[in-house]
Amino acid sequence: MEIRVLRYFLAIAREGSITNAANFLHVTQPTLSRQIHDLEQELNQKLFIRGSHSMSLTAEGMILRQRAEEIVSMVDKTEAEFNAMQAIIGGDIYIGGGETDAIKLLAQIAKEVRDIYPNVHYHLYSGNADDVTERLDKGLLDFGILIEPADISKYDYISIPAKDTWGIIMRKDSPLAEKDVIRKEDLLGLPLICSRQAISQKQTRNQFVDWFGEDFENLDIVTTFNLVYNAAIMVEAGVGYAVTLDKIANTSENSSLCFRPLEPGLDSGLNIIWKKHRAFSPVAKFFLQQLRSSWQ
Repeated sequence: MEIRVLRYFLAIAREGSITNAANFLHVTQPTLSRQIHDLEQELNQKLFIRGSHSMSLTAEGMILRQRAEEIVSMVDKTEAEFNAMQAIIGGDIYIGGGETDAIKLLAQIAKEVRDIYPNVHYHLYSGNADDVTERLDKGLLDFGILIEPADISKYDYISIPAKDTWGIIMRKDSPLAEKDVIRKEDLLGLPLICSRQAISQKQTRNQFVDWFGEDFENLDIVTTFNLVYNAAIMVEAGVGYAVTLDKIANTSENSSLCFRPLEPGLDSGLNIIWKKHRAFSPVAKFFLQQLRSSWQ
């Protein structure tokens, strides 16, 4: 299975037809058709449902698309790293993490690195802890930012000198907005919009679940999310109250939303992690050196 053929396959999946993909790739349609036919023969699977003017993926094709995207991304990243080895004047750094105000601290380091090496480029991936660690394990990310509690036993890490505060985002016209802090009894019976990480019980310890104690099972969780932007829209629409971290949704004076912290207070630490024994590109290694000199 050649990388070039996987790129052809992805182009057809994206463009929706041989004709469009051939135009995009600057190859002839017969060449493209033959390559995809050979790929199907090699895998002994039908990858596309062929219509008169379009092509769509079969179930097997969807599986290959996911794997092919990972493989091609890894190849591109590897090529970029080896190109960067010629000189540390530039390169790419891949960072994944959830939404957190602590990204401001990382952004300061990122700017310092670019001030020294202007040809450094950053690629940010947003996702929850499971998303980030999966991509980190596959080598698609150099670094990940995880909000505690999280299992980081198989990673090297640096603690980020910041804390995130948990609380509730609500409409300013909500009765709860009159309170300075929110207690668990205030939330019982209310429709809640919760971060999937906040309520995940896969973790050996979950601060939010522990905070509620036995009342957690009685919560009315109507929506889960992994991006606060989307959760805030649901709150604005009156769907419910969002359980999330402070400073990552717009709760300014001009916003219709406000944030109230939990009582007793609930804070989470943060870590930036990377795979143990990771062979970094020169520019990623320099970035790590800057992190260590600033935070350790």
